[in-house]
Amino acid sequence: MAAPGENDAMPDTAPQETTAQGSSDRSGPLVGLKVVELAGIGPGPFAAMLLADLGADVIRVDRQADSGLGVPRGAEYDLMNRSRRSIAVDLKNPQGVDAVLKLAEQADVLIDPFRPGVTEKLGLGPDEALARNSRLIYARMTGFGNHGPLAHAAGHDINYIALSGALHAIGTKEGPVPPLNMIGDFGGGGMYLAFGVLAAVYEAQRSGVGQVVDIGMVDGAISLMTPIYGLQASGYWHDARGENILDGAAPFYGAFETADGKFVSIGSIEKKFYAILLEKLGLDPAALPDQMDRDRWPELKAEIAETIKTKTRDQWVEIMEGTDVCFAPVLSLAEAPHHPHNRARANFVEIAGINQPAPAPRFSRTPGRVHSPPAMPGEHTEAALADWGFTEAEVSALKDAAAIGRKNG
Repeated sequence: MAAPGENDAMPDTAPQETTAQGSSDRSGPLVGLKVVELAGIGPGPFAAMLLADLGADVIRVDRQADSGLGVPRGAEYDLMNRSRRSIAVDLKNPQGVDAVLKLAEQADVLIDPFRPGVTEKLGLGPDEALARNSRLIYARMTGFGNHGPLAHAAGHDINYIALSGALHAIGTKEGPVPPLNMIGDFGGGGMYLAFGVLAAVYEAQRSGVGQVVDIGMVDGAISLMTPIYGLQASGYWHDARGENILDGAAPFYGAFETADGKFVSIGSIEKKFYAILLEKLGLDPAALPDQMDRDRWPELKAEIAETIKTKTRDQWVEIMEGTDVCFAPVLSLAEAPHHPHNRARANFVEIAGINQPAPAPRFSRTPGRVHSPPAMPGEHTEAALADWGFTEAEVSALKDAAAIGRKNG
């Protein structure tokens, strides 16, 4: 089936019903897990979203005033903040700090997204939190990790993956190309944060003792590069861009332009898949260089690229999609939700009028879901605190002290 165009109607999946929910009306395999998330950007919110989509009761501690964090167009577009409630707390107010520590007393996990030393200055560091709750998992999310010469330096995804070797390996012969912020922020950061948290929670259930989990995006990005370092050690991977089987050099693994200026992806590494590719392209293997003759890869790639450019992307979809070529059309962000496979698996859901990625992975018995749209900072302050055991008098006292509640400006 041809890939739908960008102007097609949105997938006809029913919008998912959502509400701002506490732990009693959530679904997913992590129901019962209680998490305090100190508001940050990037990997912290992403990991919290993963946990919350799968049922964890995550309470996000936002600043009292607009913080400037997240998507500038509006809170509803900051999709990583979905599935959980937000409270507004003044972390420079001792009573606000004490309120967060009281939340930590009941929590399984606390997520710290700040540079090393920030929570200690606030009185919310691991020592203070673990003194209140010895079973707590205190997850520290940083770029360079919590110790080392660069621990206190500012940085972003591109800097973290630069230290891992990943940025050097990705791009063209002319220079590295940032792979969005998938490898540092969300792969090496957010995914390793979620993984580390759940590993520590599992251990704490057996030992009865919590611990600090140090998640550095540099560390995670290096871990993601493990297979490539293995290939380099074997001599198979060249430490230069554009010379390797997975970096665009191979004529049978890459993105190729089609007649209409769009692209298709080919990943025909194995010989049996490569044979099918040549068959679908109408090329005679006897007239071509050997598949694994690296010296002649440029010649072979030019032949394959020229052939692919004779048809449109949708024509190649009709010829190759669903076969063992290892093929897929390169879809834009606007197109991806429309693809028949993504529609069949409901890989996108509509929440509050916004089409967005669905929770992953899937569970046969305890499925997760998007429990609520992204919250405005402080939107659920009173209700969430009440659900976490604060009395009406305690909430009123915190409000009177200006320790909680949203402020403008």
